[in-house]
Amino acid sequence: MNITEKILARASGKDKLEPDEVIFANVDKIMLHDVSGPGVIKTFEKLEKDGVIKVDKLFDPSMIWVTEDHFVPSVDKISAENIVKLSNFTNKFGIKKHFKYGMGQYGICHTMSHEEGLVSPGELYVGGDSHTNTTGALGAFACGLGHTDVAYAMLYGKLWFKVPETLYFKIHGKLPENVMAKDLILRIIGDITTEGAAGKAMQFGGDGISDMSVESRLTLTNMTTEAGAKNGIIEPDQKVFDYISERGVTKYDAVYDDEDAQYEKTFEYEASELEPVVAKPFSPQNVSVVRETGSIDIDKSYIGSCTGAKYEDLLAAAKILKGRKVKVRTEVLPATISIYKKATENGLTQIFIDAGAVVGPPTCGACCGAQMGVLAKDEVCVSTTNRNFPGRMGHLESKAYLASPLVAAASAVTGKLTDPRDL
Repeated sequence: MNITEKILARASGKDKLEPDEVIFANVDKIMLHDVSGPGVIKTFEKLEKDGVIKVDKLFDPSMIWVTEDHFVPSVDKISAENIVKLSNFTNKFGIKKHFKYGMGQYGICHTMSHEEGLVSPGELYVGGDSHTNTTGALGAFACGLGHTDVAYAMLYGKLWFKVPETLYFKIHGKLPENVMAKDLILRIIGDITTEGAAGKAMQFGGDGISDMSVESRLTLTNMTTEAGAKNGIIEPDQKVFDYISERGVTKYDAVYDDEDAQYEKTFEYEASELEPVVAKPFSPQNVSVVRETGSIDIDKSYIGSCTGAKYEDLLAAAKILKGRKVKVRTEVLPATISIYKKATENGLTQIFIDAGAVVGPPTCGACCGAQMGVLAKDEVCVSTTNRNFPGRMGHLESKAYLASPLVAAASAVTGKLTDPRDL
């Protein structure tokens, strides 16, 4: 069996699993945020109203964690009320891991999962958000669920799963200078399309993955969602163990492929041959080499989100922006307060401010077109986020080009879509 099958087998108490089997498996960790949380609360309220079940306790509050990230700072009365609902809910059911906006450590859920050591290798982790796949880079089975499934898992500690087929992406060599993991995953999505991994697992391996940092790997698994994947996953290695150890995780039960592990299909990529790319509107599969895309005037550069605001991402952007000035509206939003603090301590925040950029708090607001930087009609943005369908970042007639932090920073400096190698 491969790693996805083995984690699901262990969680369901089975010795062997095959793709397409339907199982009932024990869940290790569950995540909610300020959008999915209120949805789950409504599900519980409906269950009680319909007389199905009285929700007076959860299976295990210690396995659940909550973060406030999508509509913070509160954009309107509804989003403010949702924060209150979350607090009342976590207090009622004794959920201690509630990372509240404006109170110490908080941030984007898919970054908090690894920044706070909330998920470990070998675990089965589900969350009320489609990009829960991100945390599979630690060697966990991680997938996003809807409100009803999350509610069930919270009540009973288990859930049904269909064992996915696995697509294996073997990466050879080392990424060139000015090319990042974002370029690699966009290249892959461009090749297999946004439906190419629908309902499947996307597993990454090879010496090219071994060479990557943990944060680079997280970019890959994050965007498996854009290929339609059920989960993205990478076998854990010493880099992962060191990373989670620094965050207080010392006990885990890592899982690896069997020697005879099977995959539905294997794709191979030579990392050294890659160039900076961009996903043009209106799909992550609409991929083009930056130098071949043409000189496109932009109105904004956005460096943020679970995909593009890890510390490594900010470091890359700072390398470009140091000693330069931006020519367009540029926003930098670190993914968590811990990353924000590290960026400040190491001088990155000052570089961004000196370049003329706005540095803001951790929030998903601009990425999902909610607040703190939405696009107006006809505006064009180069963004480190993961989606660019019509209206994703604001007005239905705005445009978002998905790119690496290096491309986003270089474009901010020139005011046009720019390959960082051309500065």
